[in-house]
Amino acid sequence: MNDEVTRYIDGAAPWQTAVCEKLRLMVHETVPEVEEQLQYGKPHFLQNGDHAAVIAVARNKVSFMVFNATEIPVVKGFVRALGKGDRKCVDIAEGQEVDYAALADILRKTTIAP
Repeated sequence: MNDEVTRYIDGAAPWQTAVCEKLRLMVHETVPEVEEQLQYGKPHFLQNGDHAAVIAVARNKVSFMVFNATEIPVVKGFVRALGKGDRKCVDIAEGQEVDYAALADILRKTTIAP
């Protein structure tokens, strides 16, 4: 675990810190060889040097974005597309139920199996 990523997560609001910690653990469990680092001021997770996911804290949400997600469908109210659709993002608000298993499944589909 990267200390800069830990400081980023610990600096968020308590509910955001809890969500970020669960997302971080989910990423490591889903992609065991993943490396994490702070890039562009946000926690990035890399697999074999390529971006796999990003966690971003904003004032009223936590965003979880995956890369290489062209094949992941947009789901209204859950998964939105970014860029040319090659990145997908889920926004999590305070008090919202989070389906970490569904997020892990999306991440699994966008990363290279070990």
